[in-house]
Amino acid sequence: MALKSSSGEGRTRRSVSLIIIVGLCCFFYILGAWQRSGFGRGDSIALQVTKQTECTIAPNLNFETHHAGSGNLNDLKDSQVKKFKACHDRYTDYTPCQDQKRAMTFPRDNMIYRERHCPREDEKLHCLIPAPKGYVAPFPWPKSRDYVPYANVPYKSLTVEKAVQNWVQTALDTGCGVASWGAYLLKKNVLAMSFAPRDSHEAQVQFALERGVPAVIGVLGSIKLPYPSRAFDMAHCSRCLIPWGENDGIYLKEVDRVLRPGGYWVLSGPPINWKANYQAWQRKKEDLEEEQRKIEEIARLLCWEKVSEKSEIAIWRKRINAESCPGRKDDSSMNICKEVNSNDVWYKNMEPCITPYPKVSSVEKVAGGELKPFPERLNAIPPSIASGSVPGISVKSFQEDIKQWQGHVQAYKKINKLLDTGRYRNIMDMNARLGSFAATIESPKLWVMNVVPTLAELSTLGVIYERGLIGIYHDWCEAFSTYPRTYDLIHANGVFSLYKNKCQAEDILLEMDRILRPEGAVIFRDDVEVLLKVKKIISSMRWNAKLVDHEDGPLLPEKILVAVKQYWVGGRESKDEESAEQLVDRVGSGYGS
Repeated sequence: MALKSSSGEGRTRRSVSLIIIVGLCCFFYILGAWQRSGFGRGDSIALQVTKQTECTIAPNLNFETHHAGSGNLNDLKDSQVKKFKACHDRYTDYTPCQDQKRAMTFPRDNMIYRERHCPREDEKLHCLIPAPKGYVAPFPWPKSRDYVPYANVPYKSLTVEKAVQNWVQTALDTGCGVASWGAYLLKKNVLAMSFAPRDSHEAQVQFALERGVPAVIGVLGSIKLPYPSRAFDMAHCSRCLIPWGENDGIYLKEVDRVLRPGGYWVLSGPPINWKANYQAWQRKKEDLEEEQRKIEEIARLLCWEKVSEKSEIAIWRKRINAESCPGRKDDSSMNICKEVNSNDVWYKNMEPCITPYPKVSSVEKVAGGELKPFPERLNAIPPSIASGSVPGISVKSFQEDIKQWQGHVQAYKKINKLLDTGRYRNIMDMNARLGSFAATIESPKLWVMNVVPTLAELSTLGVIYERGLIGIYHDWCEAFSTYPRTYDLIHANGVFSLYKNKCQAEDILLEMDRILRPEGAVIFRDDVEVLLKVKKIISSMRWNAKLVDHEDGPLLPEKILVAVKQYWVGGRESKDEESAEQLVDRVGSGYGS
C-alpha cells in the first residue's frame, strides 16, 4: 500500500508540474502577444521575467509555433539552397538595367537607349559580381572627396580630366559627371542628388560614389524622373548637353515638376553668355542665340524669374505659387497637366505639360507649405502631413515613428558599434517609409539613399524630401540604378515581407550583394520566418550573419539579422570564411539570438 500511495503521489506531482509548465508557457506567449501589440512594448518587468525563466529551453517547446501566423518553414526544411558562384571577371562593373549591349538595341531618339531596360527572367545572372583585383575600401570622408583608389575605378582619363574639380538642403544635379558640384555643396551642408547616364567606357557615377557623393545612373529621356513633385530646392546643369529647348521644352517642364515652389534652376555653360564664349565653344553664334532664346521662352511659360546671369552662369527662380503668375490662366499657349497623382512616376512617360501648383489661401503663401531651415526640418512636422495630405499618417503617428526609430537605431548601435564612427559613408534604406531611420542617424559623416518601393502602400517620398533628405522610387524586383560596390551599409526593414510572392528573395539578395561593398554590412528587420529564409540563402553568398532578438525582447516575432559581406575579388577564391562568432566580435554585439 505504501508503494501504491507513493506512486500515486508521484503521478500527482508530475501532473501538477506539467500543468504549471504549460500554464507558464501560455502566460508568456500571451505576454509576448501583448508586447507585440504595442501596449506592452518596452515593459521592463516583463523583460526581466522572460530573462529569468528561460522558457524557450524546454525541450517540448517549438519556436515556430509561437510566431507562425504569416507563413511556415516547411520550404526551409526540405529545400536545398545552391551555393552561388562568382560571375566572370568581365561583369565587374555590370549594371543589369543599363547594360550597354542591350541599350544599343533600343531607339536613340530622346535618349531612350540610355533609359532603364532590365533583363528578362531568363537573362538574369544568378552569380556574385566580383570586385576588381586590388580593390580596397574607399578612403574615409572627407579624404574620399579628393582621393579614390585607382584599382576601384581604373579609368585613367577620369583621374586626369576630373583632377581639377574640387569636390538650400536638397539639390538635383542633372548630367552630373563625377558629381563635383554635389561634393562641393556637401561642404555647405547641402545634400545633392546627382545623376548621369551609364557611360560607354568610363564609370563617372561610380567614380562619384567612390568619392562618397550621392549619385545614381539616370537620364532625362522619355520617362519621368523617379522623384516626387516639388522635391528639390535647387536643380543644376553644368555643360550637361541636355537639349532644354527641344521637344516643346519637355525637359525643363520635368525639372519644373520636381522643383519646389521658390526653388532655383542653375544653368552653367552653353548657351549662357554666348556672345562672349561662342569662339571658345567652337559653336556658331546663330545656333547658340537660338538655343538661349528657346530656353528663355520656356522659362517665361513656366513663370520662372531670372534672378542672375553672370559669366557663363544663369539662375532662374520658380514662383512660390500660381497666384504669382496672374497671366498664366489667360495664356492660350499654356498647357497645364491634369490634376492626377503627380507622384505616380515609375516608368511613366514625360508629358509636355506644366505641373500645377497646390492651391494657396493667399498670394503670400508658399504652395505646398513652407519648410523649416535645416536641421530643424529633419524632425519638424512636414507640411504634407500637417495638411493631412498623406493618407493614414497623422501628426501623432509621425512623431511616434520618430520615437520608434530612435529606439531601433539605438539598438543597431549596440549590435554594430561602427555604425556612427564614419566607417559607413554611403548608406541605403531599402524601405524608407517616412525616412526616420535616416533622420535618426543623420551626420556629416554619412548620407542615406532613402528608397520608397513602388509596391509600398503609401507614397511617402515627398515627406522624405520635406525633411531635407534624399531618396528615389524603385521596384526591388529589378536591379537598382547604380554600379556594383557603391554602398557601405544597407538597411532592409520589412523588404522581404513586402515582396513576398512578388518576386524571388534570391534575386533581391543577389542585387543587394551586387551593390554592397566588400566587408559592407546589412541590417535586416523582419518577421523571424522571413529572416530564417534570408539567412539560409545568404549563407551561400559569402556573407556571415547572426540573428538577433528584437530590442524589446525575445518573445516578439520581429527579429534583426545582421550580416557582413566577405572580402573577395575576381580571379581567385575568397579568403577563409570567418565564423559568426568572429563576425560578432568584430562589429560588436549587445544582443543574442
